[in-house]
Amino acid sequence: MKIKQLMSVIDKNVPLNTAEEWDNVGLLIGSNDKEITGILTTLDCTDAVVDQAIMKGFNTIIAHHPLIFKGIKNITDDGYGKLIRKIISNDIQLIALHTNLDNHVDGVNEMLAQKLNLHNITFLNNEQATYYKVQTYIPKDNVEDFKDSLDQAGLAQEGNYEYCFYESEGKGQFKPLGNANPHLGQIDSIEYVDEVKVEFMIKNHQRHLAETKIIENHPYETPVYDFIKMTKTANYGLGKIGEVTEPVAIKDFVKQVKQQLQIPSVRFTGDENAIIRKVAIIGGAGIGFEQMAINKGADIFITGDIKHHDALDAKTNGINLLDINHYSEYVMRDGLKTLLNQWLFEFSVDFKIESSDINTDPFTYM
Repeated sequence: MKIKQLMSVIDKNVPLNTAEEWDNVGLLIGSNDKEITGILTTLDCTDAVVDQAIMKGFNTIIAHHPLIFKGIKNITDDGYGKLIRKIISNDIQLIALHTNLDNHVDGVNEMLAQKLNLHNITFLNNEQATYYKVQTYIPKDNVEDFKDSLDQAGLAQEGNYEYCFYESEGKGQFKPLGNANPHLGQIDSIEYVDEVKVEFMIKNHQRHLAETKIIENHPYETPVYDFIKMTKTANYGLGKIGEVTEPVAIKDFVKQVKQQLQIPSVRFTGDENAIIRKVAIIGGAGIGFEQMAINKGADIFITGDIKHHDALDAKTNGINLLDINHYSEYVMRDGLKTLLNQWLFEFSVDFKIESSDINTDPFTYM
């Protein structure tokens, strides 16, 4: 399997366009035409992780956090430049799946929620997906060829279904004038045509592709078509909220979190006598969604990278916060390995997929 095919599988299952606008996901370093010799999943791409991939003979690393993110002005033999040069010189392909993996229904936040043994898990913040209903009018004799061309371009697909069209017949009419070059009819004569109204749905990012393919494959010189913008609740979103098996005192709950996530240190602010029944979680840095969590009935909001003033505001407003630090997202290493094996099962790939066991937490707990 080549990187290009892997990226197509990834984009189908955890679409790159579901990442936040500020994010940088996809193939960051490497070639789409490279044959994959092995995949190593990791939270962060560090020098030690690259060495591990080289040692294993794996030429593909999939990291959660993008190595190229803030904007690199030069690639020299120091700092991140040295690491990038090492990746390139060893012909390693580096892929980042960040907030699109966070937002995925089985992504990082689901992995964390499962580690904490939550149940009745739902999205904390469902996203609204924009899509378009497209309609155009085709001479009856040209309908099948037209639909085939759209299908080959990857349009009119929904979930596990493709070739999703609706047709209704009618009578079209037009009168070619002047320098027109009509597919049917004569200049200065009204032409009546048995037409079919073809309707189908496309994703938001497919609008330009759909318009291009309609113009390329429509038999008329000036086709008529409409894009009707619509929204729906998406099957992706930020954070998860779920329930514990039975009510638990906050101090016991915190001990369980440390054990289940195998992290040495956490920080709590809030009511030390609280009883926890419902839990909301956003891995990484999720401050800003704590009020939403409380409004949805959460007794505690779990995230990382909580700043002093945010903690003080939460305590003042009676919100329980638990900071499990950013590195807790390491759960994605095994979680992504499992997902990749599921996504690639039908392809019978001949390379290994392994999760890195290298701790990339930059902090030492003393």
